[in-house]
Amino acid sequence: MQQLAVSAEFDFQGETYKDAYSRINAIVIEGEQEAHDNYVKLAELLPEHKDELITLSKMESRHMKGFQACGKNLKVTPDMDFAREFFSGLHANFQTAAATGNVVTCLLIQALIVECFAIAAYNIYIPVADPFARKITEGVVKDEYQHLNFGEVWLKAHFEDSKAELEEANRQNLPLVWKMLNQVEADAAVLGMDKDALVEDFMIAYGEALSNIGLSTRDIMRMSAYGLKGA
Repeated sequence: MQQLAVSAEFDFQGETYKDAYSRINAIVIEGEQEAHDNYVKLAELLPEHKDELITLSKMESRHMKGFQACGKNLKVTPDMDFAREFFSGLHANFQTAAATGNVVTCLLIQALIVECFAIAAYNIYIPVADPFARKITEGVVKDEYQHLNFGEVWLKAHFEDSKAELEEANRQNLPLVWKMLNQVEADAAVLGMDKDALVEDFMIAYGEALSNIGLSTRDIMRMSAYGLKGA
């Protein structure tokens, strides 16, 4: 009942809401498309895990279609040019790492940063979403934990060999998350999503993932600090 009360405050058909939604909806559509492509590439880099990674990629494709339906439900055209630019930094870094076979960097970007970003955003969005989008997003967020888990399990199994590259990849990519959050702060606020809550949820999920891999609390605090200066 509380969720319904919260979402009733929003005029889902209002021009201000729909304008902001055109960019937020595009971001989640593009994010799922990027994730699909990234898992397909990871399947090439990790052939021993090909079947599992292709399964994850197909799940991301289904998520994308679900979020496309959310936009159609509100009669909103997603601003895909904005979304592609939004992800351009992480996209370029993933492509560079994939081209040089840096699997650890690829996993940090997709299976940790992007998945934790998605989990935080979806959990903050669900209570304020329109009823159609809430149902779609609740289904998606359950899947994202599986994707996060793949990265954690692989990196934990290769922890000693991966730690140096993991820290360097974090140094290069975590600041991009804060840039992305700042870029979308105003639109997220129109949808009822608080930036500070997004930052907090992301940092909790990311810190837990790093801990599960085997990093110490001191390491996690040091790694997390690379982004917070720009938050």
